[in-house]
Amino acid sequence: MQRLRVRTKAPRSEYEIKIGFGVIENVGNDARRWLGPHARRIAVISNKTVFEIYGQLSVLSLRTAGFEVSSCLLRDGEQAKSLNSIQNLISFLSNENFERSDGILALGGGVVGDVAGFAAAIYLRGLPFIQVPTTLLAQIDSAVGGKTAVNLKTGKNLVGAFHQPAGVLSDVRTLQSLPRRELVAGLCECVKQGVVSGKPLFNQTRRVLGELNSSSVTLMSLPLVKMIAAHCAFKAAVVKGDEREDRDRSDRRSRRILNFGHTAGHALEAVTRYKRFRHGEAVGVGMLVAGELSKHLGMLPAAELELLREAVRQCGRLPRTDDLDENDILEAIAHDKKSVSGSVQWVLLEGIGRPRIVSGKEFARRDLKLALRRALKMEVAR
Repeated sequence: MQRLRVRTKAPRSEYEIKIGFGVIENVGNDARRWLGPHARRIAVISNKTVFEIYGQLSVLSLRTAGFEVSSCLLRDGEQAKSLNSIQNLISFLSNENFERSDGILALGGGVVGDVAGFAAAIYLRGLPFIQVPTTLLAQIDSAVGGKTAVNLKTGKNLVGAFHQPAGVLSDVRTLQSLPRRELVAGLCECVKQGVVSGKPLFNQTRRVLGELNSSSVTLMSLPLVKMIAAHCAFKAAVVKGDEREDRDRSDRRSRRILNFGHTAGHALEAVTRYKRFRHGEAVGVGMLVAGELSKHLGMLPAAELELLREAVRQCGRLPRTDDLDENDILEAIAHDKKSVSGSVQWVLLEGIGRPRIVSGKEFARRDLKLALRRALKMEVAR
């Protein structure tokens, strides 16, 4: 069992992360400890796929701890991240007469966590919620840090709130039930955090990737648990220093560095209408775009770009990109939600562990188009 504390500057925003095998079995005791004695009801928000595997176990544990439990299931996939889902979930909470002392438990991947967390943030001006992430991506990234959001037709995560969880339970055992693509998506996010963190975490991630590919490490191994804990610790440290992603910050510990690979990644998701890529898969391609652009601008040495390329390759095969229109992707990038004063803000690299925030005004469209073409060509060649 690995335990971490996440602390931010906001009041009452300290919480615990527990990482290990079988922690879902004790979710009731942890929920009672985190929500307090006055919480009577808890809503388990999940989707059909996850709930069929872990729902009964979770509900039994929660009821044993004295909670009245109800459940609401979202659609599977990124399309559930919508205002319509939020409306339905808020109506559910209202019909179930939830009070401010009651809680929400998000049982699932990043989509479930985002939707449940956003609903928790705005219903009755804020309900406590617990994250029980069941995907690798959610365990090392989206369940930690308090970002919640849903998509609009014009872009990803355009409506949301910062709402820190009361606690996070990461049961590594759930990774065994993941489809291969979900695991690949999570591993890509591991590479993303490793490459902006520094060589220790990047090299630790590469070692686990290599061992997973050689079958010397399984999804029930201590090295994997330790890697997940190390990623959570890194993200917790970033969140502590910059909880709300201050736009005036551009240093190497700004929360904005966690957006490495996301500018092009979000564009790929948007142009394919969120149907082709898992989020982490899109980030995998997006990292290659950002890496190529970094090298083209004379920032990133060729040897370190190759380290990034190899790490992404080790994650697994990503969806095809050769049939996508470059101009459509460029147009989607231009509408990125992280624009400042009309300029897209890129996270590029000067080296492993040396992220740099660069305004899109600092390079020409042809530079981006060339980097995009090279990255997509590389994906086709894999």
